Amino acid sequence: MSGTTPPPGSEPNNDNSNPYAQPNEPASGQPWASGPPDQPPAWSGSAYDANPVSAPEPPPSILNAVKLMYVGAALSLVGVLFAALSTGSIRDAVEESDPNLTESEIDAAANLAIGVAVVVSLLGVALWLWMAVKNKQGRSWARVVATVLGGLNIVFTLFSLGNTAGLNLVVNLVTVVLAAVILWFLYRPESTEYYRAVSRMTS
Repeated sequence: MSGTTPPPGSEPNNDNSNPYAQPNEPASGQPWASGPPDQPPAWSGSAYDANPVSAPEPPPSILNAVKLMYVGAALSLVGVLFAALSTGSIRDAVEESDPNLTESEIDAAANLAIGVAVVVSLLGVALWLWMAVKNKQGRSWARVVATVLGGLNIVFTLFSLGNTAGLNLVVNLVTVVLAAVILWFLYRPESTEYYRAVSRMTS
């Protein structure tokens, strides 16, 4: 009936009927049953307080080695130009090696030799630049690779000196000296310490 009030204790539970209702606050001085509502999680901030360790700077010996590697890349580019400009001499050498070759065969052999020389020179440029970047970054494996490549360069160049002349001979001799000086810089005590410091940071 409209004039009848519900008995005590039978009031409807507004919290259950309204899913968006806020929980009732406790009486003064009483703790919350499960903590204050809608509290954001506490952030310690420890992940942001730590100061990052700065990377070590390459010593002068490494910087000198890197500069010489750029010189080596430039010499490799000279090799590309030298191969492109020596078409006539290469063709004459092919013709002298086998007088029975036809003109088309001589041209094909000369073009193949020039193409191989250009590809090898461009590969040398890429290797010089790659080693310059990685050794400046202090990568220990880069020093090992540079040592292997430099050693092979010295050995093969010395063995081929008898078959070269003119500008090509000068470039080869400069390359040998360049490789030896670069390796000397890479194995200086300050260079070794730099590689070790970078390895400790990246390990």
